[in-house]
Amino acid sequence: MFPIFRATTRRAMAFCALALATTPLLAQGSYPTQTVRSVLPYSAGSGPDAVMRHVGELLARDWSQSVVVDNKPGANGWLAIGEVNRARPDGHTLLTLDSTYMALQPHLYRKLPFDPVRDFEPVAGLYTTGFFVVVGANSPWKSVADLVNAARAKPEGVSYGSWGQGSVAHVGTAQFEAAAGIRMMHVPFKELPQLYTAVATGEVDWAFGSAATVGPLYRAGKVKLLAYAGGAKRLAGYENVPTLAEAGGPAGMEVGTWVAIYAPKNTPAPAVERIQAGVAKALMQPAVRERMAGFGFEPWRAGPAELARAQAADTQRYAQVVQRARIALD
Repeated sequence: MFPIFRATTRRAMAFCALALATTPLLAQGSYPTQTVRSVLPYSAGSGPDAVMRHVGELLARDWSQSVVVDNKPGANGWLAIGEVNRARPDGHTLLTLDSTYMALQPHLYRKLPFDPVRDFEPVAGLYTTGFFVVVGANSPWKSVADLVNAARAKPEGVSYGSWGQGSVAHVGTAQFEAAAGIRMMHVPFKELPQLYTAVATGEVDWAFGSAATVGPLYRAGKVKLLAYAGGAKRLAGYENVPTLAEAGGPAGMEVGTWVAIYAPKNTPAPAVERIQAGVAKALMQPAVRERMAGFGFEPWRAGPAELARAQAADTQRYAQVVQRARIALD
């Protein structure tokens, strides 16, 4: 009996020694141990790209490791999402994207090549951005109440544009229609510049748009902003634009999106915690906040739990809107 016990003990001790010797440095608190890559489903120069590059510079400085932004637009964002989904879950490959992909797409497609909850770990929020109700400079409407009254007087006689079927602007407008009890005509566009040029010229009556997408046209006097639909408070830098409720629109509804960082499922908690702490620290820096303000973004220092709750809430909200409006892409 004793020799067997001793042999078993020796094997167990040897196994433990081997496990300790091969324990990743990550578990010992030294993450990151190599270049960190953040994959984005957006083109270079976009808002998420600009913010992530600035945040990445600060993370690289703190971590003494390079942080690379890798732009992979196209295929509904699935190129970027798929690459991160296949990556090793060690915290060195991250995914930066907006709520459209994690909360809205599951309701638009019968089958997705990924599962937002099963395949990814929520890591850190970056920012939120709300949308404005945008009309052409020559529009006769002076408030959202005017828009709603026009739509009630002539169902589907008022047109609105979006950047595509199933986009957050399309779904947000469907939510707006339900809340206001109106019906309008949807005109989808393939490109953002085409959409807002059409609004400015009166080709379509109105559209939702962010400060980043319509700010230049607004400052040039080519469009008017009837209301800010991104929250209960007016947006900093646009204090002269009333909220949706202040402008006579439906109370209690918001239209906007958020951008956040995710990692492959089963990424170790120490890596997730260090990434989130580093991002939260970066979002406090004046230079980052100034960069965000230029786009009309609001810093969102959410941790994994808060990000997961926001994702779950938006997933439920979008489910109701998409089902009621019968929006589908396949």
